[in-house]
Amino acid sequence: MLLEIKWIGRGGQGVVLANQVFATAAIREGKYSQAFPEFGPERSGAPVKGYTRIADSPIEDHSIIYEPDIIVVIDPRLSLEAESYSGVKEEGIAVVNVTEKRVNDIKKIDALRGRKVFYVDAWKISNEVFKSTKPIFNTPMIGALAKALGEPKRTTLEEVIKDRFKGSVAEQNLTAIKLGFEEVKKLEF
Repeated sequence: MLLEIKWIGRGGQGVVLANQVFATAAIREGKYSQAFPEFGPERSGAPVKGYTRIADSPIEDHSIIYEPDIIVVIDPRLSLEAESYSGVKEEGIAVVNVTEKRVNDIKKIDALRGRKVFYVDAWKISNEVFKSTKPIFNTPMIGALAKALGEPKRTTLEEVIKDRFKGSVAEQNLTAIKLGFEEVKKLEF
């Protein structure tokens, strides 16, 4: 089994880190995985994509993922743009950052018809947990994706976060993952 994930966001939103954390958690659970970013100018707000492959056997393909099994859209504005979902397989999954007020806008995106769509308000979670002027969407989205997929285990993701961060930063990110995991909902069309 090979699972391909495409992450979409903007510079500074943690796409690269989310991608790496998710891949590391998969490896800790005995899978093979790779994670790599794609971005243009390295500046805050510029479009960023990340790619994760997870498999039961060694992965030999190192190309960009054009037809992902899963698309994770971290940026709430990009969640509302149809082109963010281009290429997702017919039986694919989308995990999006969107507020309850904008859920009906997601339902209007033709590229999502027939796919499983999960959503979480990572903006709200970010404001509650980090209390920062700069929203941090990546860790709530990691939790939401893990719940939607059923893997990796939340405890494994938490171990990866604890290895990467210390003190209050680790605690905030652990809380954000937990809330993303608990608050993600499946969209009914």
